[in-house]
Amino acid sequence: MNTFQQIASFLLNTIFGMYTIAVLLRFFLQWVKADFYNPVCQMLIKVTNPFLKPLRKVIPGIFGLDLAALFLAIVLQVILIALMYWITNIPFQPYFFALAVVISLVRLILHLYFFLIIIRALMSWFTNPYQQNPMAVVLIQLTEPLLRPARRLIKPIGGVDLSPLVVLIAIQVVIIIVSNLVL
Repeated sequence: MNTFQQIASFLLNTIFGMYTIAVLLRFFLQWVKADFYNPVCQMLIKVTNPFLKPLRKVIPGIFGLDLAALFLAIVLQVILIALMYWITNIPFQPYFFALAVVISLVRLILHLYFFLIIIRALMSWFTNPYQQNPMAVVLIQLTEPLLRPARRLIKPIGGVDLSPLVVLIAIQVVIIIVSNLVL
């Protein structure tokens, strides 16, 4: 890639990635029934509502899942991958394009959870878990569904909870597998 392609690729990945992460967080926060009066949740609502509100009129939620948010995340990845194909002059092949969209979305979700768990673990070292820090509350609500099963398998050793480490290793293995998917 030349310099222009690298800069364009970086900017597109950053802009679309950040907004897709906001939309995915909104999806996962609704899925885990987070407190939407939390300031972090309120910020996500304000950022994502311009696109989600109109979509919700067409795409209803089902079983507590915000399908409009999931659809928007997929559409954002479709646009991003299409722009990346255009910038890098990759010939369009529908099968590989669809595969690239799915893989990029799955990798984004895995990386999101990887960093959420790291941030939660780091915050536990510096903040009181019983303190009502809005960010800590959201992190706990988002990561607990992944950490709880690992905690059942591996009990704390000497008061140290190793479940984040186990989940991080598992996520990294899945990232490697998904990244190497070439059908």
